[in-house]
Amino acid sequence: MSRTLIEVANTASNLTPSPIEPSWIIGGNPVAQSSLLSKSADGQAWTVAWQCSEGKFHWYYDLDETILILEGSIVLENDVMPPTRYGPGDVIFFKEGAHAKWHVDDHVRKLAFCRKTQPVLLSFAWRVFSKIKRTLMPARKRKALNLMGSR
Repeated sequence: MSRTLIEVANTASNLTPSPIEPSWIIGGNPVAQSSLLSKSADGQAWTVAWQCSEGKFHWYYDLDETILILEGSIVLENDVMPPTRYGPGDVIFFKEGAHAKWHVDDHVRKLAFCRKTQPVLLSFAWRVFSKIKRTLMPARKRKALNLMGSR
């Protein structure tokens, strides 16, 4: 995948087999396919087109994932959420560590935005660094402009 500033992909192309972990399957024979559409330069975030045929299965999230249902429908449930149906246009956020039971009636196609979460201390350090950078950046720009103006 290139590292240009703007990348374009199609959610219907280049789908390859993306098997569901066999021990997660509860019923049916769900067949999943996916395609990587984009990936951040640091490898911590990416976008995937994913589709799956009829079946029931568990899904365990080891990262943050936000999905947009493009077509079809699913019923999701877990220990604290009753079975709820979602369809085209619905957006669902799964936090790292979440678990859900998926029931795909016929098929589902989704766009998934995935992000690896960072350890709390690293995340805190990055926020501090970013705040310092934002605070100092305007001063640097002002200084550079003043130096250019005194020529």
